Amino acid sequence: MSTANRSIVLAVVTGGLIAALYALQHTVSCFLLSFVLAYLLDPFVVFLEKRKLRRIYGILALYTVLTVVSLLFFVYLVPLISMRWHDLVQNLPVYVQKTKLLIVSLKTRFTPHYGSDEWSWLFDALSSGLDKGVAKVGTGVYAAAAQVVFNLFNLLLAPILIFFMLIYKQQILDGIASWLPARNRSAILELGREINASIGGYIRGQLIVSIIVALLSIAALFYLNVDYPIINGLFAGLASVIPFVGVILATIPPLFFAYLKFQSGIALLQVVSAFAVIYFIEGYLIKPIVFKEAMDLNPLVTIIVVMAFGELMGFWGILLAIPIAAAFKILTYHLRRGDFADEG
Repeated sequence: MSTANRSIVLAVVTGGLIAALYALQHTVSCFLLSFVLAYLLDPFVVFLEKRKLRRIYGILALYTVLTVVSLLFFVYLVPLISMRWHDLVQNLPVYVQKTKLLIVSLKTRFTPHYGSDEWSWLFDALSSGLDKGVAKVGTGVYAAAAQVVFNLFNLLLAPILIFFMLIYKQQILDGIASWLPARNRSAILELGREINASIGGYIRGQLIVSIIVALLSIAALFYLNVDYPIINGLFAGLASVIPFVGVILATIPPLFFAYLKFQSGIALLQVVSAFAVIYFIEGYLIKPIVFKEAMDLNPLVTIIVVMAFGELMGFWGILLAIPIAAAFKILTYHLRRGDFADEG
């Protein structure tokens, strides 16, 4: 088969796979959740294995620790977060009214002598857009509530899938290896180890970075007395997954709540300064330590890939876009080097 025909077949198979994954997005979501968690937990099981503890006992010990942590999380943190979220939804009309009053105030204060009609139209459009945005938020809240049952099902099913992924890890790897062509098996396995090191380091590192960013953000917002510091801090931790743009997204909600509460430019400056320090620490102290091997991807390519995968797969697309791009980069490098050329 020629190179052109191989490329066409690969493109068709890839397109079909993407379409199938999109059609089965809920099942894929549950599998990805289980796979990522198993991926994160496996190093701990390997660590216990190196301490002469059989794999099954290591998994059971790990599950015991996770059960205790989960109970503490659901008993103490989940009710607190749920209460704050419920409070935010209830107070949303109040914040909308405050925002409208602010827009009216700005409209009367900054209307210029020239182009006043256009300026007035802009503020009216902002006010109208705010009402539409709130309506969409309300719809989104009910849509999210409709997904709770399925998400709970994922939480119940995921531990079972994770257990079997961990216990049968070696059998799965051996089964995959047995299907590889014998002449290229060693090169493909070496490629897999390289991709595994890159992706595993990124996922584990990003989890650590997100947790640190969330904790620092919560502490800073508590200190600045900004409303809903826990929700805003958790959002900042999640936004840190998105390269470059995540910094801006994480800062917008705290700025909104800070200005509506204090009506002061100083409050905005304090929030911006706090997040600037947090992301300086993240970029120049935490990431260099956590990410021992950089992904080394072009920033423009990174943004495009994250947007595309986010549009296609939602949260999982955003989370896995960079690892997939890094894996593709490693694969193309080995292909250009001719590591998989057929041996005569």
